[in-house]
This record gives sequence, C-alpha cells and structure tokens, in this order.
Amino acid sequence: MTFDDLGLLFKFIGGLGLFLYGMHIMADGLQKSAGDRVKSWMGFLTKNRFVAVLIGAAITAIIQSSSATTVMVVGFVNAGLLTLTQAVGVIMGANIGTTITAWIVSLSEWGSIFSPDFFAPLIVGIGAFFILFGEQEKKKKTGEIMTGFGILFIGLSFMSGAVKPYRDAEIFADVFRVLGKNPLLAVIAGAVVTAVIQSSSASVGILQTLAMNGVVNWQSAVFIMLGQNIGTCVTAIISSTGAGKNAKRASMIHLLFNLIGSIWFGIIMFLFFQSQREMAVSTISSVEISVFHTIFNIANTFIMFPFANGLVRITELMISEDKTGKVVEDDMVEQMKRKLDYRILNNPALAIEAAVGEIVCMGILTRDNFKRAVAAVRDKDKEQIRQVFRIEENINQMVTILTAFLVEVDNLSLTEAQHLMIRNLFYTISDVERIGDHSENIAELANTKRKDKIEFSDKGEKDMERMYDITLHTFEAALEARELRSIEAARRASRAEEKVDKLEKDLRDKHIQRLSKGKCVPESGIIFLDILSNMERIADHADNIAEYVMAEV
Repeated sequence: MTFDDLGLLFKFIGGLGLFLYGMHIMADGLQKSAGDRVKSWMGFLTKNRFVAVLIGAAITAIIQSSSATTVMVVGFVNAGLLTLTQAVGVIMGANIGTTITAWIVSLSEWGSIFSPDFFAPLIVGIGAFFILFGEQEKKKKTGEIMTGFGILFIGLSFMSGAVKPYRDAEIFADVFRVLGKNPLLAVIAGAVVTAVIQSSSASVGILQTLAMNGVVNWQSAVFIMLGQNIGTCVTAIISSTGAGKNAKRASMIHLLFNLIGSIWFGIIMFLFFQSQREMAVSTISSVEISVFHTIFNIANTFIMFPFANGLVRITELMISEDKTGKVVEDDMVEQMKRKLDYRILNNPALAIEAAVGEIVCMGILTRDNFKRAVAAVRDKDKEQIRQVFRIEENINQMVTILTAFLVEVDNLSLTEAQHLMIRNLFYTISDVERIGDHSENIAELANTKRKDKIEFSDKGEKDMERMYDITLHTFEAALEARELRSIEAARRASRAEEKVDKLEKDLRDKHIQRLSKGKCVPESGIIFLDILSNMERIADHADNIAEYVMAEV
C-alpha cells in the first residue's frame, strides 16, 4: 500500500465518521424539535395497526434510524407501554421510515445544485451561526439540524472522493462480480456489515457511495440490501437481552418480518435476474438504490400487514411463558425497574413521561403509607406499623432507581424546558422521600403510643383527624398537579398547605392549654405534638411539589 493509498483510506474512514456524526446531529436536532409530538403520537397507538405503521414510519424518518425505533419499541413493550400487537405495526412502519436516509444520500445525483461540494459548507456555516448566536431555542434546534445535514454530505463527499481513484480498479469489479453470482454470499455480506456498524442507514449509505462511482452492479446491490435488512435486527436482539418475554418477542417479530421479506423478495429477484442478465450485471446508481430500497420495504409491509397477528402468535410459541403458564407477578420495585427500561432513552420526551408516571406511582405508595401510619396511631395496630416500615424500604429502593434513571435522562440531548423539568423531578423525588420518612416517624410514634398504652382525649383525636384530612388533601392535590401538570391542582395544594400551617399552630396552642389545665398527660402531649409536626412537614413537602409544577407551566 502506497502513501497515497493510505491517505485515501484515512479519507474514507474520516468521511464515514463525518457521515455517521452528521446523521446523529441531524437526528438529535429533529428529535428535540419533534420530541413532544412523538410523545403525543405514541398516545394514538391503540389497536389500529395501520396508525401504528404510519407512526413507526414518521418516528423513524425523524430519528433517522430504524434500529433506534425498534430498540425503543422493545423498551416500550418491556415497560408495558405497548402491546405486541401495537408493536408489530410500529416495527413495520420503521422499515418504511428508514428509506428517507437513502433518499437524502442520493440527493447528490439529482443535479449539480444538490452536490455536497456545492451547498453543504454553506449549510454548516448557517447552522453554526444559528447555534452560536441564536437566542431562541427554536433557532438553535434549526441550527443543529442544518449543521448535521451539512456534515452528513461533507462526509459523503469525502467517502466518494476516496473511492473515485479506484473506480476502474479490478478489485471492485471482481468483488461485486462474485457477490452478484452468489446471492447468498451478498446477503451475508450485507447482514454482517450492518450488524457490525449497527445501522442499516449507514451501510446503505456506504453502498450508495460506491454506486456513485459506478462500481456496483444491480444484482449484488439488491442482495446486499436484503442482507442489510436482516443485519439491522441485531441491534434490537442485543437490546432485548435480559428483558422480559414480550420484549424478546418484539425483537423476534422484527427479525421474522425482515427475514421473511428478504427471503420472498430475494427469490423473486433471483428469478428476475436469471431472465434479465444484462440488467443484472449493469451498474446501479445511488437513486436507483433508493428506489429499490423504498419499493422493497413498502411492498414487504403491504404483504406482511395482514399476517401481523400470525407473527405475534409465532413469537409466542417460540418464546413461551413460564412452565406454570403464568407470568410471575413482580413486586412494586421490580415493576418500576421494568417500566423504567433504559431502551426508552432513545426518546427523551417519552423517557421523561415514563419517569413522571413512576414518580407519581411512588407518591401514591407513599400517600398510602401515610394513611397507614395515621391509622396505626388511631388503632394501635402492630401489623400496620410493621407494614409501614416494610413499605418505606421499598420507597427508598424506588428513590435509588428513579434517581439513577433521571441521571441518564439528564445526560441526553434535552431542551431547556426538559432540563428544568428533570431538575424539578429530582427535587420531587427528594420531597416524596421526605414525606415517606415523616410517615415512618408517625409509625414510630404510633408504636410508642401502643407500647406505653397512651391515650388521646376525644378532642385530641378529632383535632388529629382534622389535621390529617387537610394534609392528605394537600399531598393528593400535589400528586395530581405533577401527573397532569395542572396549575389548578397545584394552587389547590398551596391553599391547603396554608390551612395546614394555620391549623397546626392553632392545635398546638390549644393542646398546650389542655396540658396546662391538666386535661392531658405530658406523655400523650409530646406524641400528639410530634404527630402534628410531622403532618405539617408532609404538607410543606407536598407544597414544594406543587410549586415545581407551577414553575414549569
């Protein structure tokens, strides 16, 4: 290998790196711009599989990766956010959406004005200007999209320039001649390359770069593309490792869909090329690769669409349930681990939504523990006290899981509004944990009251119930505000918290008066006042949660 050859190799590798990096930046900017829309689209995924196909295609067109979409779907299925029936439609749509990348790459063959050398540097310059000097977040997102788009084409230009000196080299002709004569070998080559770089869009882009220099024939290109369709399934299969049964089935549906499609289309194309030998050995252009890629994926979806339920049943037979025929029910902590599936980090908006849902679930569990602790004070129930302590351990584990998940989300590419929300969710977790701690304190006071056989006066019992009712209302309104991002609920929580503060002061004064008049014993007074103090602190933390919501909306 000469020094010039080594330089061209470096240029090709650098071009591939720029191409992949440009795709990443462009997809990142698109995802930021459409993140909330993607989240709302997922809400339309009912039993209408046709809608699921359209949404799968749209999401993939935005994030520029069918692999990423499928991994996301595996995560949603594992988290219980999607059923297998819904997932199969999204997976089919993802294969259609991924064809957009091929069309972007083939733009350079549409005329000189679309040539990367002509407009890519200008787009990068404008995009960088928006990123550096744009004050509005919308302009910065636009800048990211433009910069990624331009870098993608510069990388493509580098790759094409590195290959151009070898367009007449015998090695290329020999390789593609061999692949053309051995369809199975071409399929394997396409699958292996795609599996290694874990991106069918990138591997198709490499093939198009070679086609731009006239070194790829029709027959080899077709079978390599069919192999690329199979190779892209590897990412989802790897992603499903360690996931639940349904997540594994979702990745298997992806593999079966692409494998069956590649087999039937491969047979048709093999027979076609046998009768059209002249076309089989003729060179294919980048645009023609885009056309074939699109026709194949749309046709495969159209043909396989009626058999979607069959694919679900096949995967259920391949990956069976436990021997008992029932799925073992997880405890609350395990359910949270499953729902906060790290695969959904591919879409920050949906990851944040999942985190909010689990924080609210933890809040509801904490609320119920507060109820249990107050009931233990009232009933002197030893079993309820023990249960409060046990559930508090679960709440602490949930805090650890949620915090770790939010750290991952916070490291994603987020908008300023999303960063604010993540920060407030961290605070919310802390406040819910403190409410759990105060509930545990109340349970400990209940235990002391039970062991020492301490009784409250009838007036004291009624006062405690009044305090409890308003405190509970404050916490429930705060959880509603967090779940629905409701200003009205947040204001209700704040108004209730003010009542709690006033009531706590009034009840404390009244109780001290009862103590001074000898109507209560000192031991009961200490426990009573400590319970009021813990309730007041619970209302304060609930009000904090409401204030975070008001700061966001």
